[in-house]
Amino acid sequence: IFATTGEKYRFISNKILELIGQHRPVLIGTRTVQHSLSLSQHLQELGIEHTVLNGVQDLDEAEIICSAGQKANVTVATNMAGRGTDIELSESVGEAGGLHVIGTEFHESSRIDRQLAGRAARQGDPGSFQQLACFEDSLLAEAWGNDVAEQLLESVNQGFEHGYALRLFQRAQADLELRHQKERQLLFASEAQRIDLNRDLALDPWLNTLD
Repeated sequence: IFATTGEKYRFISNKILELIGQHRPVLIGTRTVQHSLSLSQHLQELGIEHTVLNGVQDLDEAEIICSAGQKANVTVATNMAGRGTDIELSESVGEAGGLHVIGTEFHESSRIDRQLAGRAARQGDPGSFQQLACFEDSLLAEAWGNDVAEQLLESVNQGFEHGYALRLFQRAQADLELRHQKERQLLFASEAQRIDLNRDLALDPWLNTLD
């Protein structure tokens, strides 16, 4: 966990250089298309060759994700990109330690983080996973508002304990998951009321709407 995005990006670039030096491929998961482009620009400035997979180039997704397990390949991807396509490792990559996956920030759903982690070490292949976060990530502001996120950033600039910081991100993620669950429940309840009302009025609940 880092204080700023800049610190996090420096760690990512150094880790990539370390891993490709070992002939291992790296898959970097980002939360949004904008984040994937921002990280890509940082890597370009450092001269680190990589491929961006963010759902924009749909026709090439399967081919790109299949090649993500080849020796020293670096792929920056959003969580939606390349879903349902296995990443196949060459024999030399398996001997070197397999695919390394980096989560650049916590998603608002822990399920998505687990899916990203599951990209590595599949079907008996070797592999590894790292989860990163920083106090400039949008998760804290989405959970508790910009003011709280800014106060936390100011406090961590004075230094922070890793375990405490991790618990903050996990709590923010849990709060967002609970909020989204309640929103879905309200939506389902509202839809059930609409269907009942249309049926009471002898309307087809799927074709007719009330003004």
